Amino acid sequence: MSLGVGRGLGAPLLLVILSGGGAVYGITRAGQEFLDRHWHRPLPPQGAPPARFSPLERSLGPSSCGVCHPAQWNDWQTTVHARSMGPGVRGQLAETAHTDPASVGPCLDCHAPLAEQRRESEAPAGRVANADFDPSLERQGLVCAACHVRHWERFGPPRPDGTLASEAPRASLPHDGATRTAAFLRSEFCKSCHQFAADGYALNGKPLENTYEEWRASPAARRRLQCQSCHMPDRRHLWRGIHDPEMVRSGIEVSLVMGRPRYRPGEQVTATLVVINTGVGHYFPTYVTPRVVVRTSLIDTAGRPVAGSLEEATIGREVTLDLSRELADTRIAPGGRFTVRYRRRLDRPGLRLAVSVTVYPDHFYTGFFESLLEGGRAGAGAGQIREALEKARRSSYPIFSRELPLT
Repeated sequence: MSLGVGRGLGAPLLLVILSGGGAVYGITRAGQEFLDRHWHRPLPPQGAPPARFSPLERSLGPSSCGVCHPAQWNDWQTTVHARSMGPGVRGQLAETAHTDPASVGPCLDCHAPLAEQRRESEAPAGRVANADFDPSLERQGLVCAACHVRHWERFGPPRPDGTLASEAPRASLPHDGATRTAAFLRSEFCKSCHQFAADGYALNGKPLENTYEEWRASPAARRRLQCQSCHMPDRRHLWRGIHDPEMVRSGIEVSLVMGRPRYRPGEQVTATLVVINTGVGHYFPTYVTPRVVVRTSLIDTAGRPVAGSLEEATIGREVTLDLSRELADTRIAPGGRFTVRYRRRLDRPGLRLAVSVTVYPDHFYTGFFESLLEGGRAGAGAGQIREALEKARRSSYPIFSRELPLT
């Protein structure tokens, strides 16, 4: 964040009682009012910049921010936020713009929130060409300015020491300094995109996107840990999540317990694998797109799987490709566990037990993109959908793998 004078937003804390029965100190009234203004959708155009601003200060491009904030910019470039207008989204919107143009805006509200990122805007007479559109921003996704700039005023969190203001006059600082508020350090800041409204799209009585409410009911919230505590440690702009193996491994614990160390042919092997959500501040996984697969099988002396011995169990929220029904929900709540028990009679010596846990971050997208292409429904976005499909297919990774001799 930029260094400079701030107009601090503060007020007495309001006590929030969580659905899980605990209590934490919640966001301030002033902080919530700030967020209501800050994330009012659609975001308004920035308008004309102050005449005294340099070309760099007038820019909304992330690389311009990176001139003075290289660490944040370098982090941002590695993130899903920077790719939120990737080929999968662009491919879908290319066809949707023709078939259902009214639905494009709500998608952009989170994937490319700035008014300057939209080709069209709403007018009393309908959708019209957007005079504020900046083509250089269109594909850059959730850019710095989406969170930090409104009407050319910069906003950000308090300094690390907690201070909000500087003695220097605002006009003497780059881009007039920054208005600082602790709301940037609250989970409520992330809620705008990571929580559907109570009356929003839901399946089986649960919002399709319910991450904030899952956090509110979690032990993490009762411990006063915010989204930023895990996803932006030390204020790093990384937002590490389900696509990051190290991040996932840090939030769960996997254990494998055998019935006994060795067996004889003819005996039944028993094994129990447990996945515990020890540190994820919401359900694991939280959204409908990932799937985690536990595979257990027997391996013969030649390293081949024994026919009929493979068993699979999935962790995730499975929905139909048209998002009309929830088929299953086996996700792990914070502090909860997922247990798989394997029993199999050994028909020969020399067998080994193979157990693995694999994360498929883009499982839903893989099936969805395949369906679009096979059904000829990708239309104008077919090329981009193919590109996104190949990336989705390559996104899986293991988080646990064991092979144990049995006899």
